[in-house]
Amino acid sequence: MNQSEALFKRACKTIPGGVNSPVRAGKSVEMTPPFIADASGAVIRDVEGNAYIDYVGSWGPMILGHAHPAVTAAIQERLGKGTSYGAPTELEVIMAETIVDMVPAIEMVRMVNSGTEAAMSAIRLARGVTGRKMIVKFDGCYHGHADSLLVSAGSGLATLGIPGSPGVPDDLAKHTLSLPFNDTEGLNAAFDRYGHEIACIIVEPVPANMGVIVPDITFLQRLREITTAFGAILIFDEVISGFRVAPGGAQERCGIHPDLTCLGKIIGGGLPVGAYGGKREIMLRMAPEGDVYQAGTLSGNPLAMAAGIATLTTLRQMDPYQQLEKMGDTLFSGLKTLAEKAGIPLTVNRVGSMGSIFFAETPVSDFKTAKASDAGRFKQYYKAMRARGIYLAPSPFEAAFISTAHTEELIEKTLRAAAGAFEEMSR
Repeated sequence: MNQSEALFKRACKTIPGGVNSPVRAGKSVEMTPPFIADASGAVIRDVEGNAYIDYVGSWGPMILGHAHPAVTAAIQERLGKGTSYGAPTELEVIMAETIVDMVPAIEMVRMVNSGTEAAMSAIRLARGVTGRKMIVKFDGCYHGHADSLLVSAGSGLATLGIPGSPGVPDDLAKHTLSLPFNDTEGLNAAFDRYGHEIACIIVEPVPANMGVIVPDITFLQRLREITTAFGAILIFDEVISGFRVAPGGAQERCGIHPDLTCLGKIIGGGLPVGAYGGKREIMLRMAPEGDVYQAGTLSGNPLAMAAGIATLTTLRQMDPYQQLEKMGDTLFSGLKTLAEKAGIPLTVNRVGSMGSIFFAETPVSDFKTAKASDAGRFKQYYKAMRARGIYLAPSPFEAAFISTAHTEELIEKTLRAAAGAFEEMSR
């Protein structure tokens, strides 16, 4: 038994499943998770000292790589001044101004502590503004673990094969309508029937929790049109895509402006954070200015704000998006070519520096087609890649992320590992 296995066995005695977020347990790939000791750049090391090229990136936020000097310096500079005050700081103002300046549809923003809080709060605000109860989400899109949002959700629920979750009352679930993503006809039919009862649509404009799904631009445009027509609120959940696929997120990339936007991941530079923002007249309904209540003791935490400001400032100075796009194309098109050479059916979906591979012969455009991919082959691939020093999310329903710390040499090393993995699988 190695150190990671011993730690996992020890963790299972005091932590449900041995982990604090379900997918980390590695149940779907039948492997004990590596316990991480440290990380730098695009490389993480486990407690045994094994080094891996990291494509999880803490599930998205590490766009600058691990332990980036500007981010660590910002955190260290704040540490000596205290870790939390429960009172306003200038850092919160700087972060809000930066977000408003970078994200097209955000005029005002409020900080919270997680993507779950951001989505939950945005939906409460939408219900408060419209006076309606029903919300629309899409199969396989994951917006955190708030009760109403676990209906037909992706991410860990998809990985573990859980269709919903006990503990969510039927009275709550009945107000959530989950539709197929990229299906305009289904969307139109739902609004024809329930349109004047719908408070909001919440959607990942680039889904990344059933694997990455490339959105149909006409579908996203229809979301904007139909919510406007029926007086509903359009919420883009850009917790993953925000600052990842473009400086202003997916909404900048597609040119569609939602009413509200949820953010997280990158704006904390690796520390716990979330935010939601949007049109001024909507955000002014939040207490203490308005009558919709939401609060958080650690919201706007100075360490998280410092790390996030350093991350966003560095991104603006570097402007790495063209290079990230190039690296993403090199990696994912390379994987496609190598699989074809090995005679292994593979579908590749990519948007910018995030992407997914599906062991499927046909295109993957929604949750139904994502679930039809070969999970057994993914398990083989995951094990083979980890044995070759490549760290991937232990689930076929998660994205892989490239950071500015990934070099051409590391991408080439990853493709060599994939060539060996595909050869092993073909045998």
